[in-house]
Amino acid sequence: MTPLPPTTLLLAPMEGLLDFTLRDILTRVGGVDRCVSEFIRITDTLLPARVFTRLVPELLRGCKTAAGVPVRPQLLGSDPVCLAENAARLTELGPDGIDLNFGCPARVVNRHGGGAALLDEPELLFKIVSQVRRAVPAHLPVSAKMRLGLNDDTRAEECALAIEAGGASELVVHARTKADGYRPPAYWERVGDVRQVVRLPVVANGEIWTVADALACRAASGCSALMLGRGMVAHPGLALAILARDAETSGQVTLPSGVPVPEPVLTWAGLLPLIADFWQMVCADLPVGQQTGRLKQWLNLLRRCYPEAQLAFEAVRRFHHPADVQRWLVLQGLGLE
Repeated sequence: MTPLPPTTLLLAPMEGLLDFTLRDILTRVGGVDRCVSEFIRITDTLLPARVFTRLVPELLRGCKTAAGVPVRPQLLGSDPVCLAENAARLTELGPDGIDLNFGCPARVVNRHGGGAALLDEPELLFKIVSQVRRAVPAHLPVSAKMRLGLNDDTRAEECALAIEAGGASELVVHARTKADGYRPPAYWERVGDVRQVVRLPVVANGEIWTVADALACRAASGCSALMLGRGMVAHPGLALAILARDAETSGQVTLPSGVPVPEPVLTWAGLLPLIADFWQMVCADLPVGQQTGRLKQWLNLLRRCYPEAQLAFEAVRRFHHPADVQRWLVLQGLGLE
């Protein structure tokens, strides 16, 4: 087997799901090189520092998670001047770079010309990236995330070239169009097509749920860097499992010929304390009305990989008050009374 280069693994931004609480928990498990925050919406206002730190609280501790993993704040908008001014303000808070969102498929975002809607305007992509690049100190990277297109993928390469020409240092490509939403499949080979026309590093993203998916994505796209989203939320040990496979293929792990390396298993017993920590963070940082919903949301995704999560989800889904969740956690032996 030909050794593959080491995989760089990024944790995706996912509005309403992968926020600072889950970033904290998932990066504790290990294997993630960098996170991108959920988007900060930029309209016609120069945001004060407190807005940035509220949405990306890691800015208050060196822009890293508690586990020491860097978090790159992401901006979303369509006005090059406003984005540049806010990017400059944001750099005063010490991020390791600025990321730009050209991929959000949400209707409310697209209706106002942001996110994936910009993929029909490569010229505007260039203006946004170039003005942000000029506004940000030269030593800080400006990266971007895009989908393959709005309604089709015919302009994917054109958009990527515009982003590169604007001065971006890295490009994440979600391997679906806005019209595709999150429906499988992901078109990893089209990420490879984009990679062939640009010189900047390209990161492949979309529909990576397992180690096998990661290997297939790398083979189809040619990318040695991957961004993990829902797959990492459903399988918190996924990044470690991918790196273990890298170790096997590079000869760092010795196994009998033909025997696959076992994936590191984060057992349900090992995951429960992390769920409890997540719950405590949710209770400390989110309004009461949002707390139980966030736990249900995570347990719902965990059902893909953990049979025990099905039972937990069925128990928690009927709860509407945080005290009920707290009692349930005590019954799991977590001693949170």
